Amino acid sequence: MINIYEVNETNQMIEKENLDVRTITLGISLIDTISDDLSRLRKNIYDKITKKAEGLVSTGREIEKEFGIPIVHKRISVTPMALIGASACHSPEDYLLLAKTLDEAAKQAGVNFIGGFSALVSKGMTRAEQTLIESIPLALSETDLVCSSVNLGSSQTGIDMDAVRLMGHIIKQTAERTKERDSLGCAKLVVFCNAPDDNPFMAGAFHGVTEGDLVINVGVSGPGVVKTALSEIHGASFEVLCETIKKTAFKVTRVGQLVAKEASERLGIPFGIVDLSLAPTPAIGDSVADILTEMGLECAGAPGTTAALALLNDQVKKGGIMASSSVGGLSGAFIPLSEDQGMIRAAQEGCLTIEKLEAMTCVCSVGLDMIAIPGDTSEYTISGIIADEMAIGMVNQKTTAVRIIPVIGKGVGEQAEFGGLLGYAPIVPVNGFSCEEFIRRKGRIPRPVHSFKN
Repeated sequence: MINIYEVNETNQMIEKENLDVRTITLGISLIDTISDDLSRLRKNIYDKITKKAEGLVSTGREIEKEFGIPIVHKRISVTPMALIGASACHSPEDYLLLAKTLDEAAKQAGVNFIGGFSALVSKGMTRAEQTLIESIPLALSETDLVCSSVNLGSSQTGIDMDAVRLMGHIIKQTAERTKERDSLGCAKLVVFCNAPDDNPFMAGAFHGVTEGDLVINVGVSGPGVVKTALSEIHGASFEVLCETIKKTAFKVTRVGQLVAKEASERLGIPFGIVDLSLAPTPAIGDSVADILTEMGLECAGAPGTTAALALLNDQVKKGGIMASSSVGGLSGAFIPLSEDQGMIRAAQEGCLTIEKLEAMTCVCSVGLDMIAIPGDTSEYTISGIIADEMAIGMVNQKTTAVRIIPVIGKGVGEQAEFGGLLGYAPIVPVNGFSCEEFIRRKGRIPRPVHSFKN
């Protein structure tokens, strides 16, 4: 039972500390829509999504109103489209039509984004998967709500370096096609190692093939809540610090669990997971970087930052799994450069570099997220950055990702504007030495030896 003190405490977190439920994401399997006729496939996809998601947005609004809990986004994830379109799609233009179908269905449902224009190629690419990947620049430049992801590696299979090389090229093409909007298309494209099947956050959400027909997944947020809690124990020992983060993560996760259960019951759709990731926004006071400075760092990126982030990530998980038996997705701390006011400030001051961010990804939930780089960066350099991050995920048996944005026409010291939750980002320098010869090698990096432990 929740007592009146907890109700008041939750209200305080919502009103003054930026607590929100970042997303309710409805996962929809499209396996039963498959057809070798493209027109029929498009109709099947549109009909299923619009029918199954017709009550999602209105239900989310009802829960917001009834409980006073902000739900920022309502989203849909679908089965990776490389699989769904394999029989009917024979060219990038065919997959573009599927992307437009997803976009139309998402708009009809009234959601903010739809994820799943995706391919899973950690060991190799089928013809259909390569064709979908080649269609990504078209799809992201000619749709509004579609998000795309590609899984390039895993701890069990190694890293498909042919796909890594291809994605460097695809990211540059996507940047060029959306250059009038500061290469915004790249903000809707993420590459993964060890991608989870139940992630509710964009741009990486897709409905995994191991999932049921429908599922409700919820992503919570709360950096501001954690920062406020830590400000009340300023200078305390590490033991007190850890306990405070755990207790706060417990409270935040309980809010997500409540929303997830309510949405599941009202929609008649099974509840999947709560992703308890600390997801920042551009709003002042809603920053993971501010948590790190509250711990005692002068600036995010200073010596000790990786240790502080490791502590934060672990305690968030420990508190969250006490509040819900269904924690999943990514769960931990996002460290995006564009969506976190404190991270933006640290990068502008020169304290936070892409190399330090890479080190931080070794201990956090995701990877290099929303990093704006000069538009003239070589596609091979982009592939090298991706390969480094995939290797961290593969060897450490964790999810890592790269969402990098070469902003065409802009350079170091300038700023890219994305708007909304995506915010803005300073363009940071990248290492100018070449890795082209390494990236041009064919084949894959084999799985590490610990993958044989099963």
